[in-house]
Amino acid sequence: MGVRVHWEEVPGSVRAALEARVGAPIVEAITQPQGFSPGLAARLRLDDGRRVFVKAVSEAANPDTPDIHRREARILAALPASAHAPRLLWTFDEQGWVALCLEDIDGRHPHEPWTEDDLNLVVETFTRMAADLTPSPIAVDETASQGFARNINGWQEALQRGEDRLDAWCMRNLARLAELESQAPRAAEGETLLNFDARADNLLIAGDRLYVLDWPWARTGAWWIDLFGMAPSVAMQGGPSPADFVGRLDLSRVHKDELDAVVCTLAGYFVVRALEPPPPGIPTVRAFQAAQGRVTIAWLRERTGWD
Repeated sequence: MGVRVHWEEVPGSVRAALEARVGAPIVEAITQPQGFSPGLAARLRLDDGRRVFVKAVSEAANPDTPDIHRREARILAALPASAHAPRLLWTFDEQGWVALCLEDIDGRHPHEPWTEDDLNLVVETFTRMAADLTPSPIAVDETASQGFARNINGWQEALQRGEDRLDAWCMRNLARLAELESQAPRAAEGETLLNFDARADNLLIAGDRLYVLDWPWARTGAWWIDLFGMAPSVAMQGGPSPADFVGRLDLSRVHKDELDAVVCTLAGYFVVRALEPPPPGIPTVRAFQAAQGRVTIAWLRERTGWD
């Protein structure tokens, strides 16, 4: 997970400014440990009884995260209620800090290991969201296809640089993997608004309602991309295998080759990114990617039947 900053570690002038924005003294701050973003992520209780959630990062902690927070603020401000996202209350962008204040959701992350009730709620919610968010009700900067072509193309990167740290199966099939991966951008085409970062730590369950957190990577694409991208982490955290998880979806109109291409590009992303040094303030992300990579490779080998 990311290196969390506790409320007391935020500079006093920034704490005072945030307290002024919420409009009441803060009497309790509970740090939320889940997730990979460095910085503050805390549920705040105010002396007038209100609760809010604040996520904030300093420009010194990680050079990329402030702009990620700014992007998420723009997206959250535009999202309709059908996106099942917490409401954005206000933003703060001063003194080298960027903060988002959101409604506080009194919920929990999915159980680990996953339960049938949680799995059903996730599949039902994302399927309903896909219908409600097609075509996308908001404009976003990038499509899923562009993301796969420009950033989530690990096998092609590995082939170009002569990567030799992959396991035997990946090394033996590297050219085939790069070729199959190159088909993912076309397979991902669609008009559905996607979260594009779905996994358990980005979900909260409050009663019978699922909330989807962290929207900075929102893109448009094929409706099934979010749930396919989530499948390896579900298996890794005690849920069904990826094949069994996506078997809950009606994919009768999607060609197998398109599904294979997306599984392939997910595997390349996890496996090849896991070889890189961790980003500043996010020391555990490479181990998490490596674990997902092992699950996704097993899924891909099963789907392709390659020796």
